[in-house]
Amino acid sequence: MHALCVSIHDVSPHTWPSCQRLLQAIGAVAKIPVTLLVVPAYHRFPDIDTAHYDRLLEQRLACGDELALHGYNHLDDGPAPGSLRERFTRHVYTLGEGEFAAIDADDARQRLEKGLAWFRRRGWPVDGFVAPAWLLGDGAWQALGDFPFKYTTTLKHFYLLPERQALLSPSLVYAARNAWSRQASRALNSVMSRAIAALPLVRLGLHPNDANYPSLVAHYQKLIGYLLTTRKAMTKSAFANQW
Repeated sequence: MHALCVSIHDVSPHTWPSCQRLLQAIGAVAKIPVTLLVVPAYHRFPDIDTAHYDRLLEQRLACGDELALHGYNHLDDGPAPGSLRERFTRHVYTLGEGEFAAIDADDARQRLEKGLAWFRRRGWPVDGFVAPAWLLGDGAWQALGDFPFKYTTTLKHFYLLPERQALLSPSLVYAARNAWSRQASRALNSVMSRAIAALPLVRLGLHPNDANYPSLVAHYQKLIGYLLTTRKAMTKSAFANQW
């Protein structure tokens, strides 16, 4: 039996209502463990009372879900891009959210430490780090070696840390910006899910905005049902331990 890892990106108090709708839609298909990618200071929004949010995340942990660190503020404030390709990747493809794409190792270490301190204050375990938009620059890779993470992921690979042992596992993901991209991503995910059927791990990454479009919700529900016929759902941490 091969594995399926479903993750929800950009989890924060400000995105939680949409994240909860994604979780409810997943639960309507099957009660499976999910990896929640948590952003401690999402978009630098002002601090709010997070006690209720914290209790909800603790409930998810108690039910078998995983919490992973997903950057610190989810904003790309690194040096200006030096090429057209880099400009496209950082400011068009990601809309300026690739926080760890271009920062140096010292800056990356500071952000990782602040993120881990946020987890420690709540007494929550954290085994994984996933960079916003899956963009890991050289500085971020260097900094990761200083922390006890078990894994990280990019768009195409799952990495065991600290060895950086890589497993090919392209993530299925939706583009929700406009009607054309929503239609195209549905079609691509249908094709991709079959093209990568022989791989030991299939990843499905969902974002809060996906919850706003019934066509995407219906598609990922159907996709999860299809994948569960041949795969066991598990958190990314569980997969790292098994692998």
